[in-house]
Amino acid sequence: MALRDHFRPPLSTRRHWHSFHNAWSTYLADDLNQSLPEGYFAEPNAQFGIEIDVATFSEQIPINLERKTLESQAWAPSSPTATLPFQLTTDIVEIQIFNTQAGPTLVGAIELISPSNKDRPAQRSAFTSKCQTYLQQGVGLIIVDIVTTLNANLHNELMNRLNLQINPSDARLYAVAYQVTQNESPYLNLWQEAFTIGGSLPILPLFLKGGFYLPINLEQTYHYTCVRQRIPEL
Repeated sequence: MALRDHFRPPLSTRRHWHSFHNAWSTYLADDLNQSLPEGYFAEPNAQFGIEIDVATFSEQIPINLERKTLESQAWAPSSPTATLPFQLTTDIVEIQIFNTQAGPTLVGAIELISPSNKDRPAQRSAFTSKCQTYLQQGVGLIIVDIVTTLNANLHNELMNRLNLQINPSDARLYAVAYQVTQNESPYLNLWQEAFTIGGSLPILPLFLKGGFYLPINLEQTYHYTCVRQRIPEL
């Protein structure tokens, strides 16, 4: 099934892209759970427009703990040395793979890029910072970008953040798989695939930390999601 443009008319006026991303992440996790061996599981994690509600946090403090804290508090922090703007990752659409042998331990992730991840420098920095942390911890990673309304290439920005010398990609729509491995010293393997609206999606390897790899069939799961979401043919 050919890749559609979920972010421009006519499809964007008929379907919500965030609903599709949410469904695609669910079906990707379901497909992974059919292949993962015992001791592993995958689950989707889709969050949009994350906010911190200070009032909610305050209301959740147990009354007895709050009273005990106030009664015993003999020290209070001074004014902060600095107060700086800080950017949270507001949209998250990912599939996380865990190993349960030593408690749920993250071993792999697939990130479906959203428009807000590409929108502003601070948002792009927050996204690439998360990906950097995954890679530096040896977590297997795939990023998938089908956002047509913004041109930023987050793979290029991730390479810059990691200070890796590589020819920048000029692809607007793409997927990249990353494997951290070590021989005499650690190194990063990349599998890059560009695609276009009306074209097909690739199969990429997802290398799980300390283990094996699984083929991630983006075309198959994309097709299944379109069918289940009743998204019409091009």
